[in-house]
Amino acid sequence: MEKVVNTNPLIAKPPEEVPLKSAPLVRVIAQVRFPPILSIGERSFVGHFQEAIREKYPILQPEQTHGLILGPQGLMQTEPQVIWRFADTSGNWRVSLASDFISLETVAYSSRSDFLNRLKNVLLALDIHIKPQIVERFGLRYIDRLVSQEMKDISKLVRPEIAGILATEVGKNVHQTINESLFNLPEGQEQIIARWGLLPANATIDPAAVEPIAEPSWVLDLDMSLSTQRAFSVEGLVSEAWRFAERIYTVFRWVVNDDFLQRFGGEL
Repeated sequence: MEKVVNTNPLIAKPPEEVPLKSAPLVRVIAQVRFPPILSIGERSFVGHFQEAIREKYPILQPEQTHGLILGPQGLMQTEPQVIWRFADTSGNWRVSLASDFISLETVAYSSRSDFLNRLKNVLLALDIHIKPQIVERFGLRYIDRLVSQEMKDISKLVRPEIAGILATEVGKNVHQTINESLFNLPEGQEQIIARWGLLPANATIDPAAVEPIAEPSWVLDLDMSLSTQRAFSVEGLVSEAWRFAERIYTVFRWVVNDDFLQRFGGEL
């Protein structure tokens, strides 16, 4: 049975999931942005939040970041910001809390329901102990990465318009090619940024999400977001996350073909 999505993936009904035994999904990230809460920089303020999630994320790795802004007098350094990083013992899951955002990310995604249940628990702890009240942006991002023979076969695994120049006679000579498209969802205010293409060894399109590796790779980065101010609601955000995950999966299934699904262990 053919599993390809052939209609507009921005409005098409989400297809039935085809589990992939060896999915090339390398990272999934959910992030909620809210108006700055300066107290998050204080250890005493975030202590109760840590206790609420410490059973699953017992390792604390605080980071201090410095930013730059371009002003009338040139580049100026902003005030340092603390990002509290809470990780599990395997290093596969991480919660990041800063004065204006919280995120959940994993390099060991197993299922949509597992990820969204974890997200719900993190948001419940945030709601109880940090009380952000307002959401400014919610985003969900799925990043796939193909290497070795799968990367070389990319023109056989994805739609011709996605394979692009890699499917032509000069494809074998391409050293790097990255495409980016920004889509407005027809039925709402959400947007999807899609990035895909070939990366040479030790290169990345985003050092915070796509780690450089020692060999060439082909990446597919699908990032859906809604940037409107609204009341903070755990149930509302989890509902948004579920809807975003379905839409991203629909776009993913539009990009790939049956050969892709079978190559990575899908049963059709």
